[in-house]
Amino acid sequence: MKAAAQALMIGLMLATPACAEPAQQQDGPRLVLTGVGRFAVFADVSAIGRHGNEVRMRSLQVTEEDFTAGGETYWGGWSWWTFDCRWSTADRLDFASVREGGVEGPATLDTDPAGEADADNLADAVRIGRAALRLAN
Repeated sequence: MKAAAQALMIGLMLATPACAEPAQQQDGPRLVLTGVGRFAVFADVSAIGRHGNEVRMRSLQVTEEDFTAGGETYWGGWSWWTFDCRWSTADRLDFASVREGGVEGPATLDTDPAGEADADNLADAVRIGRAALRLAN
């Protein structure tokens, strides 16, 4: 599932001017629905910012209604991502859950290294993405 999300997010990032020029900050999140699968995934376009060759942004995963874990009800969670415009890599940096009512965190670091492309063509992406969806379900 991580590979599919990375491919989606890197496509979104490389298609925006964030790799070309710094972003302007907005008050509060501006969330764009980027996909629906196990979760509804939003990109927070107000959080896109460039630092040298890297672009950072955060995403929000929204769970189905009444999603519980460990006796707690959750709305979903936030993740920060970094994209390297020079090397075309994507890396999810962390995950911070959001409990019902909006209480966030704490953030858990994602220590997997920055990802490179998982597919070099559309047919491979479909094959890899469908295999990831089967594993997730």
